[in-house]
Amino acid sequence: MGWIPAPRLRGDRLRGNDGLGRSVWGALTAARGAPMLARLQQFVAVVREGAVVATQATGGRIEQVFVDGNPGSRELYARARRVIAGGVTHDVRVHSPFPVMVDRAEGSRKWDVDGNEYIDYTMGHGALILGHAHPIPTEAAIRQLSRGTHYGASHEIETAWAEQVCEMMPSVERVRFTGSGTEATLMAMRLARAHTGRERVVKFHYHFHGWHDYAHVAQSDPLDVPMSAGIPQSVQDTVTGIPVDLDRVREELSKGDVAALIVEPTGAGWGAVPLDPAFVKALPELCREHGTVFVLDEVVTGFRLSPGGYQALHDVTPDLTTMAKILAGGLPGGCVGGRADILQRLELRGDPRWDRGQRMAHPGTFNGNPLSAATGVAVLRHIADGAVHAQIDAQTERLRRGIQDVFDRHDLGAIAYGESSYFHVSMNGIPSRSGMSGDDGAALRRALHSHGVHIMTSGGLLSAAHSDADIDQTIEAFDASVRDLETDGLVGG
Repeated sequence: MGWIPAPRLRGDRLRGNDGLGRSVWGALTAARGAPMLARLQQFVAVVREGAVVATQATGGRIEQVFVDGNPGSRELYARARRVIAGGVTHDVRVHSPFPVMVDRAEGSRKWDVDGNEYIDYTMGHGALILGHAHPIPTEAAIRQLSRGTHYGASHEIETAWAEQVCEMMPSVERVRFTGSGTEATLMAMRLARAHTGRERVVKFHYHFHGWHDYAHVAQSDPLDVPMSAGIPQSVQDTVTGIPVDLDRVREELSKGDVAALIVEPTGAGWGAVPLDPAFVKALPELCREHGTVFVLDEVVTGFRLSPGGYQALHDVTPDLTTMAKILAGGLPGGCVGGRADILQRLELRGDPRWDRGQRMAHPGTFNGNPLSAATGVAVLRHIADGAVHAQIDAQTERLRRGIQDVFDRHDLGAIAYGESSYFHVSMNGIPSRSGMSGDDGAALRRALHSHGVHIMTSGGLLSAAHSDADIDQTIEAFDASVRDLETDGLVGG
């Protein structure tokens, strides 16, 4: 099911955030001829002035209720800031005035250090398709713990894990395991370069592929400034970001120097900006015509959109696929899978010309570790028949429609949309990676916390543990939260 459009778009009326989008783009346009640093400074100044950052504190009743209800989280966050850089271990967990600090989780729920209970839609950033502490991965992990967590040697469980991936993912002939999704996309790019003898990688504007140097190019506005400091210009010069346009794809590939084309198949930000499947289906043939390796980034979509991921659902055949999250059953782990002739670049042959000139080296302490392999095999086998997907897709569709009904009743102009078992929210009615980044969106997330619902920055992901009662309660929480926004004057009442 595609994203559900709002009955009306209100680009001219961003509630609690009037004119901000125009002012941001106006600043960038006006500064277009200025040096890059000046453009970035101009952009940041406007962002700060307009409070588009999701962590912006808004004051009012919503913030006070949140602060009063979470004294333990506030205290623990202050403690964390004394020893953890930035106070968190993942940028997405930054939340103003402080993040909720979780104590335990089970099923669809989690509880914070103050004893507050939440219906959880972060689901381990998408890794927990069965929910928290599900018996299948939990028991597999317990069994393996008693047998050892790291053998410093190869083992049968990693082979069974690879066999299961090859069985479920249609394009995968061989697999190599990594420690994370970021490592997987890095490996895919390097394999493509080794295989083709070319250097350049093409990616699409705003698409997320992890946090290594190559992935941070063209990831957010302004697009010509990397998402992070510390990215060498020489690295930036080997990655080209382009808009979602087949003519631009043809133009870049026809230059004959592109090693890999990589894409988030459902669109930027795991589908926050939806991508037409017809567009994705056109990419493999274009890549074949020009000798470019086509990489499908299924770190999020793999094993979630269907047992065989996006590629099975939409009949797309990539050369390489990157996977993580559900792959390891909720524990750390990633992999690259795909064509045997490309993956053979990892083989050591005892031939110096091959081993040092044509082979891709790949160490990694926890690659294919038996603990992640055990939980990965257990979960993948459990979901292989697609029954779990049918269940959670139906629940997610009901949730999206329920949230949209709330927005419509309050004449908000916001939309709830998504695909399969995830949803996104955009407060201004336009699909966007930053649909909840204004004052109203930040306040909505904070209000949802106080009404017992925890979502990610612009939406969430469901699991097999989410029940009909959870969906009903979540819809009620959205309704109560929108009323709170009306009380605080952040949206019209």
